[in-house]
Amino acid sequence: MTSDDIARSGRTRSLQTHAALSPEQVEAVLALLDEAAGTDGQQAVSEQGRLQLRGGERAGVSHLLLSLTGVGDDADAGELVGYAQLEDTDPIEPPTAELVVHPSHRGQGHGRALGSALLAASGKRMRVWAHGGHSAARHLAQVLGLTLFRELRQMRRPLADLDLPDPVLPDGVTVRAFVPGRDDAAWLALNAAAFAHHPEQGSLTQRDLDDRKAEPWFDPKGFFLAERDGRLVGFHWTKVHRAENLGEVYVLGVSPQAQGGGLGTSLTTIGLRHLAERGLPTVMLYVDADNKAAVAVYERLGFLTHETDLMYRTET
Repeated sequence: MTSDDIARSGRTRSLQTHAALSPEQVEAVLALLDEAAGTDGQQAVSEQGRLQLRGGERAGVSHLLLSLTGVGDDADAGELVGYAQLEDTDPIEPPTAELVVHPSHRGQGHGRALGSALLAASGKRMRVWAHGGHSAARHLAQVLGLTLFRELRQMRRPLADLDLPDPVLPDGVTVRAFVPGRDDAAWLALNAAAFAHHPEQGSLTQRDLDDRKAEPWFDPKGFFLAERDGRLVGFHWTKVHRAENLGEVYVLGVSPQAQGGGLGTSLTTIGLRHLAERGLPTVMLYVDADNKAAVAVYERLGFLTHETDLMYRTET
């Protein structure tokens, strides 16, 4: 069905922008995301984006719902065929967007309509993720005049044959599990310092942390904190994807003052051993392709690239 076919069918495209979604709208969007993930093999919207669907209005975040409506229908009564999210919270970088079209409604111009609306809403200053880097997403980026800006690799390795040297911690450093509530503020400060160069991870707030602590996968026993003289100097937060039976090096960070002493490697080993002890067959992680040093470390640990996410942006 083409755009002309839509018009001949008596249905029209309706696009609405919301600061917050109702529970019914959230349910419809999540169902759409699941349908798309079943076809594409991965989620079109990141974990952060999915968390921002729920919990009411969030500063700088807007939701675009694209529906097909018939004669006499209002937009809310139409069929949801596309979703986009725009996050404008970084004081320096352009807003970030993600979008998805229902697999049964692709090739009808809906992706271009969502992309054009995002460009208009961002003042034609935008970054957009194409998770999985599919050819259709690359084509849409070209149509919208976007250029490739960033490559994020998902790397994986088996855990069954895990044979790593015992971790050797720097002098005076001990490792313990995260204590929810007690360690929140100190961890947020360390995370901000460790990822000052990373606008997404480094800007996490208490609300973001609370969102993750409320998720079914959260397990403080797999959230390792390194401290020296009562101060946090590093961490390795692991995650278990139960549906996929997959472990993840969720976030690994070291204080700038503690880098270069092998703490990151030791924390990596501690986390990988924890996931292996859980009986998980495989572990994954995300790393920017241009972070050559980190990629080399993970390759030495046996990780191989599994898939790639691409970020496009408007010309600046």
